[in-house]
Amino acid sequence: MLRLRAILMLMLIFGGISVHAEPAQHWSVGLHSMSFADPLDGQPMQALAFYPSSGADHWSTLDGYRIDATQEAKIAIGRFPLLMLSHGNTGTPLALHDLATELAKRGFVVVAVIHPGDNAHDHSRLGTLSNLYGRPLQISAAITATLADPLLSPYVTADQVGMIGYSAGGETALILSGARPDLERLKRYCEERPLDADACKMRGELVADRDDLLPEADPRIRALMLMAPLSLMFGRQTLADVHVPALIYSGDRDQLLALDKNASALARKLPITPNYKLLAGAGHFVFMAPCDDEQRQRMAALCNDPEGVDRAGIHLTLQAEATRFFNRALGKPSRAGLHTADQ
Repeated sequence: MLRLRAILMLMLIFGGISVHAEPAQHWSVGLHSMSFADPLDGQPMQALAFYPSSGADHWSTLDGYRIDATQEAKIAIGRFPLLMLSHGNTGTPLALHDLATELAKRGFVVVAVIHPGDNAHDHSRLGTLSNLYGRPLQISAAITATLADPLLSPYVTADQVGMIGYSAGGETALILSGARPDLERLKRYCEERPLDADACKMRGELVADRDDLLPEADPRIRALMLMAPLSLMFGRQTLADVHVPALIYSGDRDQLLALDKNASALARKLPITPNYKLLAGAGHFVFMAPCDDEQRQRMAALCNDPEGVDRAGIHLTLQAEATRFFNRALGKPSRAGLHTADQ
């Protein structure tokens, strides 16, 4: 054993073995609460920022969710890609907390907006034009707020921004990337499939509560990750201006969104062919974080998957593939303060 060590030492000294140390990058997660003006009415709106932290691992409880993050922990030194997260109709970003925290551990700042009027506690804008066109404006406002935030602004930059959209958040992400909803497509869809209780509650008519809003893209968005995206209002022409890479996931047993009119159709029509992954046997809610026993009792429809579907395993794969996708599209985090492209 001693002789072997001596030989190895000599080889190192004289260059016979080349050793390249890869510094391990593992961060804990900080959780930062943000407040800024809703662009629709000027009232305060909220967002949660998950970020790499140099502090100790810890967890917090928010709104019934156990989150692997410490509130207002010390932020790690570096420059990190910024990912915006948009939840589904009447949802909460906390339902996607494991994706947000895992991406933060891997060197991303993830800012999850709570959409006013369309979240778990407030449905007042559901089914309105102000919600359709307002949600993207809220994400844009959140990007601007993050770039000016005293805690986060030194560690993020406007040229490294991606977006994660789940369900209706996918629709929001597409609008931000240049897509323009076609309201007539929704009407036609509801004439063909009036029994679609989710999309056609109002027979394909959105409440015209604002006549001053239009779809507004945000050129700062440079990559999209879409999970079970609501996208039936987009045809090939209305997607023509979407020129960012996309990673799309959907379950082939989505019980809320018709696959042939949403994710599958979107994957065929985007100008840049996306990386489209169809999960066998999975439903609409498989993208929500795996539930604990109490959550399974309280919200069984959201927590329980068909037999043979491994939600925990799906999420491990999802987290790894999201990391690779955004690293390629946006550049990797850097301790030097500058991002590095993934060659």
